[in-house]
Amino acid sequence: MKVPYIDLAAEYREQEERIDAAVKAVLASGNYVLGENVAAFEEEFGSWLGGAAVAAVNSGTDAIYLVLKAMGIGPGDEVVTVSHTAVNTVLAVSKVGATPVLVDIEPETFCLDPGLLAGSLTVRTRAIIPVHLYGHPVDMDPVLEAAAERGIPVIEDCAQAHGALYRGRMVGTIGAAACFSFYPTKNLGAAGDAGAVASSDQGLVAKVRSLANCGQGEERYHNVYRGEVSRLDELQAAILRVKLEALDDATGRRRAAAALYRELLAGLDIALPLEREWARHVYHLFVARTRDRDGLLEHLRRAGVGAMVHYPVPVHRQPAYADSFDMALPETDRAVGEIISLPAYPGITPAQQEYVAGQIAAFLRGQAPAGS
Repeated sequence: MKVPYIDLAAEYREQEERIDAAVKAVLASGNYVLGENVAAFEEEFGSWLGGAAVAAVNSGTDAIYLVLKAMGIGPGDEVVTVSHTAVNTVLAVSKVGATPVLVDIEPETFCLDPGLLAGSLTVRTRAIIPVHLYGHPVDMDPVLEAAAERGIPVIEDCAQAHGALYRGRMVGTIGAAACFSFYPTKNLGAAGDAGAVASSDQGLVAKVRSLANCGQGEERYHNVYRGEVSRLDELQAAILRVKLEALDDATGRRRAAAALYRELLAGLDIALPLEREWARHVYHLFVARTRDRDGLLEHLRRAGVGAMVHYPVPVHRQPAYADSFDMALPETDRAVGEIISLPAYPGITPAQQEYVAGQIAAFLRGQAPAGS
């Protein structure tokens, strides 16, 4: 049996008629940039979040960059976040000229450890970016408390956490602003790059929207800021509108797949993802942990299972940041050698999951991969 890590083509086929119709309508309209679909998606996604204002942009990375820029954060400022994340979080901080300050993670959730924040905040700290990694929310209350004491904003990185809940609150509605990615593999994915900024601060969102459109104000060709070109195009917005309607169902299927893995892998010597009692995990990734990760990864690949590692090299160990960080983050450094992402997309079948679990059990018993 072959089990792909993710099957985006199958996801498309589930909604093929509606997606094709939406795309054809955009092409027939002749309006391809900043048209009715972008405006409608901003409204619909904001409503889905519970009433937030939304500015659609061309990527999750630019969402972070633009909200930092809109807040006036730049050279000489520090922004606190984690090293165990897609490097894009930190790239956005670097792009505005600010200095990223990295803290360690909780070993159970792989998210920012709020207990370590106090030692990382200085008079130059201008923002904190907690990353709701893999679909599990950060413990936000202590983060918000630490930020409030210093009068600095919290910017949620929700790239992997569409629909996750923290103590009954939707992530993306908790901090001063939130940034979403709609990269194709995300829980809500476009057919290319796409992103958004959400906030209850309509003025902030309006500024982000202006910055994303060259800094143009309400009057065309009149620029109030030195902006960027970071617009979400009509085709991606149209596709996202279709997929947004199915997002809650897809989340339920992800959670069902996670529950089945817990049953199938129970009792084996492998640590499964933790879901805190105050959290609703949306399982963008189902990340397990084992001592011989590389051996298991090779075994699964030889057996036709598309397992992966998210992420093998933390930011503070990346060559691109060799001149910026000389530090040890013990939990991060330990985690990256033990984590493995198992296939857990909405369309995965129970039979495929049973095969994956069987191959993991075989590896732990010292048996060869299937078909070898």
